[in-house]
Amino acid sequence: MLANAISTLDMKTGMTKKGKRCFSRIGFIGLGNMGSHMARNILKKGYKLIVFDVNESAMSNLTDIGADRASSPAEMAKDVEVIVSMLPSNQHVLDVYNLKNGLLSSAKRNSLLIDSSTIDPFVSQTLAKEAKKLGLNFLDSPVSGGINAAKDGTLTFMVGGSKENFELAKTLLNCMGSRIIHCGDVGMGQAAKLCNNMLLGISMIGTAEAFNLGQKLGLDSKILTDIINSSSGKCWSSELYNPVPGILKNAPSSKNYEGGFGVTLMAKDLGLAQSVATKVEATIPLGSLAHQIYRAIIVQGFANKDFSYVYQFFKG
Repeated sequence: MLANAISTLDMKTGMTKKGKRCFSRIGFIGLGNMGSHMARNILKKGYKLIVFDVNESAMSNLTDIGADRASSPAEMAKDVEVIVSMLPSNQHVLDVYNLKNGLLSSAKRNSLLIDSSTIDPFVSQTLAKEAKKLGLNFLDSPVSGGINAAKDGTLTFMVGGSKENFELAKTLLNCMGSRIIHCGDVGMGQAAKLCNNMLLGISMIGTAEAFNLGQKLGLDSKILTDIINSSSGKCWSSELYNPVPGILKNAPSSKNYEGGFGVTLMAKDLGLAQSVATKVEATIPLGSLAHQIYRAIIVQGFANKDFSYVYQFFKG
């Protein structure tokens, strides 16, 4: 059984106590900006990996360093015990799992399915129910940290699912992240991610407003940064991801707002937050306003910029 094999795994080496890997093969679907780095980190730990993406070039980048390729999610599911998916949207996830050549059509009984996409928690819960009917284990496991953390293997995983399945997944997730947090039942990983990103979008807007006001008042942005980051206004957006060019040399704002977390992705996550808030009748006026602001940035043609571009948007 998969559970018995994983229980003998050494957390540091990825080897069982008998010196053998607990997974003979791992599948990975979705090799975009995040997924490609996550898959690479699994390979670096010595696991055998089979990959699938609609982008042939993305697959070639992984097969060139030792991964095998699958022709479809269904083909992959026949050959692995564990599959990680990292996809852009609700519909992409539903298609990969449910279509004729999807994962659920051929996954082996007791397989572990880990979806690290950021999607509607109710979609995750629906997939978990379908997987359970087929004797499959499902976890939602969205991530935080961005492209750099994906590359460095320091992502935070917010995991929803049974405690048993969480323990099954921990060793593999530790290959890609430095913090693995069990948030509760299926869907709660997504809930945590959406709440966090809604707050991030709101706080970045507030940070951008404050620095724009300071600039128009004639205040040096570096001085304002020092004051804010040693005062009550301090936040992640001001300290580690400042939206003003030149304040932090490695922040996207100092690189023409390239890389990082795109405006399109922030708008998507805020849209998801608004959708689920409507379903559970939660009041999120600032979250809704933040969604409108990022959608306005997209309309103006800056969809591919980092979300901290909101600073420039306010400057006009």
